[in-house]
Amino acid sequence: MDTLNGLKGEFDFEIEKILIDDDQVLEQQYGEQVPVILIDGKPHDFFRVDPERFRAAIKKS
Repeated sequence: MDTLNGLKGEFDFEIEKILIDDDQVLEQQYGEQVPVILIDGKPHDFFRVDPERFRAAIKKS
């Protein structure tokens, strides 16, 4: 979360934190891959954020 918060100064995007604990669909979809970073509703990264990869993806969206 720190990495994403640091990138907010460079780009205009929103961070929405969704807990999957009580959501069977999300638990089945993402299970062991949490945390999941979605960009425009599509999975981008799992476990951690690579700042350079994130910057490139945000510039394209």
